[in-house]
Amino acid sequence: MSVLANARRIVIKVGSALLVGADGTPDRAWLGALAADLARLRARGQQVLIVSSGAVALGRRRLSLPKRALTLPEKQAAAAAGQSALMRAWEEALEPHALSAAQILLTRDDTEVRRRWLNARATVETLLDLGVAPVVNENDTVVTEEIRYGDNDRLAARVAQMIGADVLVLLSDIDGLYTADPRRDPAASHIPHLTELTPQIEAMAGGANAGAGVGTGGMATKLAAARIAQSAGCATLITLGKRPAPLGAVEAGEKATLIESAATPGAAYKAWIAGTLAPAGALIVDDGAAAALRQGKSLLAAGVRAVEGRFGKGDAVVVRTQEGLEIARGLSRYDAAEAERICGRRSDAIEGVLGYTSGPVIHADDLAVLAPPARA
Repeated sequence: MSVLANARRIVIKVGSALLVGADGTPDRAWLGALAADLARLRARGQQVLIVSSGAVALGRRRLSLPKRALTLPEKQAAAAAGQSALMRAWEEALEPHALSAAQILLTRDDTEVRRRWLNARATVETLLDLGVAPVVNENDTVVTEEIRYGDNDRLAARVAQMIGADVLVLLSDIDGLYTADPRRDPAASHIPHLTELTPQIEAMAGGANAGAGVGTGGMATKLAAARIAQSAGCATLITLGKRPAPLGAVEAGEKATLIESAATPGAAYKAWIAGTLAPAGALIVDDGAAAALRQGKSLLAAGVRAVEGRFGKGDAVVVRTQEGLEIARGLSRYDAAEAERICGRRSDAIEGVLGYTSGPVIHADDLAVLAPPARA
C-alpha cells in the first residue's frame, strides 16, 4: 500500500492482546516478526514510533493479581511492575535487527499542555533522528482517572499529532471496518477506504465491531483516534495485527481500512497555530526578521525588538512588525521574561544569558506566516 511506502514518519499502536500471550508473558515469536517488519521500514529510511500497551497485563501476572477488574491503585501497581518487562520484551525483539528502544511514558497533560508538549516532541524527534525506536505508553503508575487518555488508540493519535506523523497504524484483532459484525453477519462488507468520518460511519463502528478491540479499546475508539489523526493531517490504517509482519501483509495487498487525511501534517499543524490558538502575547520584530519569516525561516532573538504580554514557554504569540502589522503566529520556545532578556541578542549569546538555549525564539516548524494584505 503506497500510503505506508510513501510515509516519512509512522506511528504503530500495539495492543495488549497482541503483545501478551495467553500465559501472561510476552508473545516473543509475534514480537520478533513485528520487529523484523519495523526494521524493514527503517532500512528504507522511514522513522517508526511504537505506542505499546501491555505493562498492566504483564505486571498483573508478576504480582499474581486476581482475574477481575482492577482498582486504580492495583492497576498502577501492575503498571509499575510490568513496565520493565514490557521494555525488556521490546529490547529483545528489536536488538537482533540493530534497533535500539527508548521508553517514553506520557500522561494526557504531556500532549495538551503546550510547554510539556514542546518538551515531549523535542525528545521524541531527537530519538527518531538518532535512529532509535521510541516505545510510548501511558504513565499508568501515576495517572488518575481524570487525566487518563482512556485507551492507547487515542494516545497513539495524540502522539502522531505531536510529531507530525504521516500515518497512524492501529493493529487490531480484525482487518478493518465492516458494515456489520462479520462474525455475526456473513453478508457484512469490508470497507477498504474512507475519505471522511461521518456520524453514520461512526455509528456503524459502535455496533459492527464493538467486540473487535483489545484492552480498553474497540473499533469505536479506533475511529475516534482516526478523527484526531485526520485533523492533524495524518492518515490512519486499521488492520489485523495477529499475523507475522502485519505491515508487510498490508503492503502485499491484505485487507485493511485506510482513513485518508485532508491535508499534510505540516499544513494542518500550521492551520491549527494560525486559527485555533488564542495568542497570549506578541513579539515585535525588525524588517530583517520580517523578511526572513516570509522566506520560511525561524525567528531569531536578534530580530526581536520588543516583547508584549505575559506568556509561557509553548504559548501562542503574535509576531508584528514595528509598524504594527501582524505577519505571523507561532509557539514561543521561551517565556516572556526570557524573551525580553535575549531580545536583540545573537543566538550564540543566549546560553550565556539564560544558562540554557532552546534555539530560535520561534522555530519555523512552529510558525504560521500570514498572507500579506492585498493591495488596494
